[in-house]
Amino acid sequence: MPQNQMNPTMFDVPDGRGVRRFAASLAIFSLIALTVTTWILFDVAREQEIVARIIQHLPESDMAVAQELSGDLRLRSKLSFLLVLNIIGTAIAFAFVIRGYLSSERSLRDAQVLATDIRASMDGGIITTDRNGTMTSLNPRGRELLGLGENEGVGMTPSQAGPEHALLESICNEVNLRQTAIRDRDYTINRNGHEQTLRAGCTRLKNQRDETIGTVIHIRDVTERVLMEQRLRRMERYMGLGSLAAGLQHEIKNPLSALSLHIQLLCERLAGDTHDNETQELLNVLHTEVARIANVLDSFRNYASVNELGRSWVDVATLIEKLVRFLHPQTKKQNISVKVDLPPESLGAIEADSVRLEQVLLNLALNALAAMPQGGTLRFRLSKKEDFLRIDVADTGNGIPPDIQSQIFDPYFTTRNEGTGMGLALCDKIIRQHAGSIDFSTGPSGTEFSVLLPMEETP
Repeated sequence: MPQNQMNPTMFDVPDGRGVRRFAASLAIFSLIALTVTTWILFDVAREQEIVARIIQHLPESDMAVAQELSGDLRLRSKLSFLLVLNIIGTAIAFAFVIRGYLSSERSLRDAQVLATDIRASMDGGIITTDRNGTMTSLNPRGRELLGLGENEGVGMTPSQAGPEHALLESICNEVNLRQTAIRDRDYTINRNGHEQTLRAGCTRLKNQRDETIGTVIHIRDVTERVLMEQRLRRMERYMGLGSLAAGLQHEIKNPLSALSLHIQLLCERLAGDTHDNETQELLNVLHTEVARIANVLDSFRNYASVNELGRSWVDVATLIEKLVRFLHPQTKKQNISVKVDLPPESLGAIEADSVRLEQVLLNLALNALAAMPQGGTLRFRLSKKEDFLRIDVADTGNGIPPDIQSQIFDPYFTTRNEGTGMGLALCDKIIRQHAGSIDFSTGPSGTEFSVLLPMEETP
């Protein structure tokens, strides 16, 4: 079925057969009436000719009867003329009926074309099924979301289009069973290595007699919306944590500094006592843990900071090249190959805080190195996506497990023994301060973080 053509069974519209029957009956009636009129006229003319010949040979005594007969024939002739007028009127009415029929057919075609154009122009997928769940029509967007070709889909069930679409078949069965509409059921599919979130709903399909003849499935791609909702939830959590961080920094930093100072003084006083090694060891532990708590508070302070960005025109390609040189000793030690994909022509500079942007790239690169302890490939890619500069940092590690993917941007979440778990949280905050976004895709063959930063014309 062509892409802009719909299955006629999906519309319960009159097909014009009643009008055609009426028009055919009227045509047959007009033809019969015309035949009868012609026969009557011919018969009257022949009878008048016979009467005229008879009158010529009649005696005077029979002339009155002959004239009366001639008058009857003239009356029949007038009636025949009236019948002819009736036929002409019928023909005119028939012409109007044909005209109305052709106009209704044209209006019906226009309405069907308009309905087809509307469905083809919709951003969401519209699919109709029969009572058995077999698809009877799909608009172009529906075929695209189901991953079907131009002439595929009709006669199939949603699960036959792909096992990841089994939810569509399930909600169809549920609608047929419960006789109630279903809205906003989300499910995910993997398309070309990227995860998409689809939101589906289903309602009953009824004809003009209010009889259920199937279901209507509507599908939307809500991947961007789901990502936005996740970012908003992260932002809400960050705002609460930021307030908490400011309070902790104020309430704990001062007594902690005093504690650190007294530990230092105690260490200096006991420095000459070489016999009490256990006490010295305990003091070292205290000093180390106090320093660790201070680092945690510093990271809290950095996270809660609302300082304005020190914006300037930054060439991101130069930042990446500088970062690659800085990481060279570590990548060489881990037997990691570094690939840098830069466009042949410069994409220009962006207005950003170069120090904080460099911190983001460094954190992403260090996470990538940690994911490849046995070696692999670290890739930096720079490109342009609409009005945004896109920076991709990818590794060939084992990927991020599904059960923790929703938590990796949370403050203090880490799967490593070392570190505070604030790296990605700070990256997300810095990128949001630049009016950009940071997301990732992951799988068994590695993880790729993508940063989008708005571009402006350089002065």
